Amino acid sequence: MTTPVISLQADWSVADQMILPPSIAPWLLEVASLTARLKRHCQQFHLQVVHESMQPLPSFLQPLFPASAPALLREVILYCDDKPCVYAQSWLPKTTLDILQPLANMGQRPLGDYIFRQANLVRGEIEACKVDISLPQVAAGQLQQCWARRSIFQLQQQPFLVAEVFLPAIQQLSATANHVTRAQ
Repeated sequence: MTTPVISLQADWSVADQMILPPSIAPWLLEVASLTARLKRHCQQFHLQVVHESMQPLPSFLQPLFPASAPALLREVILYCDDKPCVYAQSWLPKTTLDILQPLANMGQRPLGDYIFRQANLVRGEIEACKVDISLPQVAAGQLQQCWARRSIFQLQQQPFLVAEVFLPAIQQLSATANHVTRAQ
């Protein structure tokens, strides 16, 4: 079993019941596609796949899923104008992948580009917390605390978890959001 780059084992709380910093709250509480929101805030968007493999569900995630079968662990970093802004970790149970084949082969495509185009997408509550990160792409890998959020989604009644950690560069996007235009 591969250990994820960032551990999601934390004390999660319902995000809209928390006191959140005003600079990060709009990102944490976004109910639509985070990928689309990021793309609106930069000239160039790209995704780096950090890791992807079938794994047993970690014990702390097993209560979130009806069955604790193996799942596809997918870890990516979303970049805006070459700045790492979001680390995303998704857990897609094998039973979900068997029914929703496109999710098994996303490659360099953001998960949000696919799931938010599906009419039957259901999103559970957004939960938030702070997590410790140490990524070589961020501050030379020095340990930092960053805000994160997670949700259980369902497509065709098949569950999967998506968690996003907002890296320090997200603050630069918030500050410049009204000044960037992007051709659609």
